[in-house]
Amino acid sequence: MRMDEQELIERVKKGDEEAFSQLMMRYKDRVVNFLYQVTGDYQVAVDLSQETFLRVYFKARKYRPIAPLSSWIFSIAANLAKTERKKIFRRATISLEEINNDYSSGSYSLDHNDPGLMRNVRLALKKLHPRYRIPVILKDMEGFSQEEIARMMKLPVGTIKARISRGREYLRKWLEEGKEIKNRPDKREKMDIKLKRKKQESEDD
Repeated sequence: MRMDEQELIERVKKGDEEAFSQLMMRYKDRVVNFLYQVTGDYQVAVDLSQETFLRVYFKARKYRPIAPLSSWIFSIAANLAKTERKKIFRRATISLEEINNDYSSGSYSLDHNDPGLMRNVRLALKKLHPRYRIPVILKDMEGFSQEEIARMMKLPVGTIKARISRGREYLRKWLEEGKEIKNRPDKREKMDIKLKRKKQESEDD
């Protein structure tokens, strides 16, 4: 009998490994695809997805049903991706053409009528700074609302809205016009950066 997600996570909290296995099977493909879109590296995505579900299992008791379970799982994955990106910058990445596109599901499958389209999209996403890439993928590919993404990333909804808008604009320019993605922060981003610096300075004092 198929259990609903809240019943599954409640059983996981009690250490039920069968419930955890069912939960992982429901989300594994989506989480791997999300992490692949963010990192551009399939093996890294697989490794991070395994770490994501380990944290889901061991931190299940911290989950509270005030937000959808999917939001909680993806927030864990997004935080791991943000940490990993620092390592990726120091690592030689795999060329997009060499990535095995066979592991894909849903809307992420390669369109064989236009095999260059998805490669171009992946390349554009890879060029996009993670501050824009993560919310764009969560919104346009995973279908989360701006409010859900804001909770996941612990940022104001206005900031998320601005990042999605700016990210989409960068992607459009690259895909339609071939223009280089500069990833310059907008006024809201600059204000966020200044506030973070002031906060850090006050904490240091």
